[in-house]
Amino acid sequence: MDDLDSAIIGVLQLNARISFSELGRQIGLSTNATAARVRRLEHSGVITGYRAILGSDAPVAEDGLEAFIDVRLDPARKSEEFLEWTRRIPEIRDAVHVTGAYDYLVHIRVAGTAALDRLLRNMKNDGGATHTQTRLALR
Repeated sequence: MDDLDSAIIGVLQLNARISFSELGRQIGLSTNATAARVRRLEHSGVITGYRAILGSDAPVAEDGLEAFIDVRLDPARKSEEFLEWTRRIPEIRDAVHVTGAYDYLVHIRVAGTAALDRLLRNMKNDGGATHTQTRLALR
């Protein structure tokens, strides 16, 4: 893999639907040479696929907050109910069952502190959380 391959991958990560001709213009290659390089990257396993990212899956603007929330559920709340609740909240990226003092580790992305406060209140009022501990991602 060389600098042109890296440039191709960089552009495709931003827009996988770009045409070979436009991709070639952006990296300085002909359409045919660009197509051949993309196919080689696919056949060698460097590029393994393309996907559509739904609006609900896209991260909030980069100036938002990314956080990880440890959640302890009310003992009367079933884990399946909590997971179903998390799937309806667009700010929640993932929720994993963990061992230790808490039941779940929830990965979120919110616009700011007010949105974080709303989410935490909602998690306790509707989600069944009795205790939470939030850690903000700094990178």
